Amino acid sequence: MELKAVIVEDEANSREILRNYLAKYCENITLLGEGATIEEGLVQIKKQHPDLVFLDVEMPFGNAFDLLDQIPDRTFETIFVTAYNQYAMDALNHHAAYYLMKPINIDELIKAVDYVRAIKEKENALEGQVLQARPARAEGKITLPQQDGFQVLDVSDIYFCKADDNYTEIYLEKKKIVVSKTLKYFEEALQSYSFARIHKSYLVNVTEVVKYKKGKGGSVVLSNGKELSVSASKKADLLSYFQ
Repeated sequence: MELKAVIVEDEANSREILRNYLAKYCENITLLGEGATIEEGLVQIKKQHPDLVFLDVEMPFGNAFDLLDQIPDRTFETIFVTAYNQYAMDALNHHAAYYLMKPINIDELIKAVDYVRAIKEKENALEGQVLQARPARAEGKITLPQQDGFQVLDVSDIYFCKADDNYTEIYLEKKKIVVSKTLKYFEEALQSYSFARIHKSYLVNVTEVVKYKKGKGGSVVLSNGKELSVSASKKADLLSYFQ
């Protein structure tokens, strides 16, 4: 798959190095534009509609996060390229696909581009083809611990589970059950069934997914009409359920 890319970096030498590395070591990637400031970066992104943006963190009159905050519904993936490792958590919170440290390691650059390409290929496949869900187990039962014993529940009746601190809200067709167990507990309990962790707060029954919407991480719509956010770090895991 061909990837369209934009570089937003204030240092000309750094732009040149990245440009040359992409041309020499990364196949099927087309660089459509470059920007040296937040304003120039925004212009290039809105003009070129890239699949991927290479983004430096510290720039004149602002930083990368100021730029991303101005594009709330972005559909491109972001690879941060920076000399500062203290921004890694902020990058994660802004749904970065990858975080590269300067000087750029060529193997890491190739890995980052391939990771984004895999995400985009799966997104495009979901949009442009009629796909089947990966064979998955949906039938079975799970026990929910309660103060006076436990409740037995059909796994297929669960639409999704939502984290609430040390509790988990389990959503069925017409009711919600609150259990004093973490979402991690249910992620492990349901790992042999058709459930995907799509967000730090959500575990969904993949057989109930009827639509995927692109975005920073995107979102899924379930058969009951409920729409749930997908985090960028979990997008690939979700899309792997479809082929």
